[in-house]
Amino acid sequence: MKAQLYPLQFQPILKDKIWGGEKLSSQFNKASNSKVLGESWEVSTVPGDISIVSHGDLKGSSLQQILENYKEDLLGKKNVKRFGNAFPLLIKFIDAKKDLSIQLHPGDQLAKKRHNSFGKTEMWYVMQADKDANLIVGFNKKIDKDTYLKHLSDNTLTEILNFDKVKEGDAYFIEAGRVHAIGAGVLLAEIQQTSDVTYRVYDWDRLDAEGKSRELHNDIAIDAFDFNMKDDFRVSYKKSLNTDNTMVSCPFFTTNYIEITSKLKKENTKDSFIIYMCVAGVVSVITDTYKTQISKGETVLIPASLTNYVLESANAKLLEVYV
Repeated sequence: MKAQLYPLQFQPILKDKIWGGEKLSSQFNKASNSKVLGESWEVSTVPGDISIVSHGDLKGSSLQQILENYKEDLLGKKNVKRFGNAFPLLIKFIDAKKDLSIQLHPGDQLAKKRHNSFGKTEMWYVMQADKDANLIVGFNKKIDKDTYLKHLSDNTLTEILNFDKVKEGDAYFIEAGRVHAIGAGVLLAEIQQTSDVTYRVYDWDRLDAEGKSRELHNDIAIDAFDFNMKDDFRVSYKKSLNTDNTMVSCPFFTTNYIEITSKLKKENTKDSFIIYMCVAGVVSVITDTYKTQISKGETVLIPASLTNYVLESANAKLLEVYV
């Protein structure tokens, strides 16, 4: 007899990075003594990095096992029809103590052909930013392929990139094909398609601990660029209390901002799992048979079969994500 599904929490998958820092451990209590902790993968089915349940009857089970055993009860009928036994999203928290590389990601068609992977459209929500910290998103003027390649060969790529100073609460939508990078001093939540395919085009001429530069992918990256994108990457959204405020709605995911100051009854009629990322405060998640709590920097997955539950907090901010 299968265990009844309930709100699922997972062991964070922690990733040291050349650009990482200590905020994920100091601010979110991620269990690491690393000085270069860059990412906490909260919900993942990327091969080799599959999330393991940390609480309840299914503790120790992998998200992939649960997906294959519960199918529609976890994903929702339309998502099983669309994705089969593949979980469509990868959920992370990222701490950039130093600048990340200038990069972009392929879309679904190119990623399928080259890597047998989903493409990678993503979004960012800034949880904390040091003074004058920035994100790089897109170009600062209209750029074509030839102009881009000239700046790349002249080592003047940064002259044409768009730098945005950011603060807590800023949000960005990064479609596949758009050049981008997280700047030093930014701590953020990232929602993306399940893909670990990144094309790195410039890495600030830095060397790793062994004196080697990281691999660049300029030969294949050029085909992934979309030079015709509009500058519509900044996300504006309402912040009405105790209700869903739509941030991003695209074919790959929908993300709502929810600021909770009381008890919020939720009815899931979306035929989809729902993921909550806590970006401030503490919130209780309550069903008829189960109660748990997530704090800032923690995540919970509500299976599609759980259609009624309660979110309760005196003061918390959540990102609500579904497909």
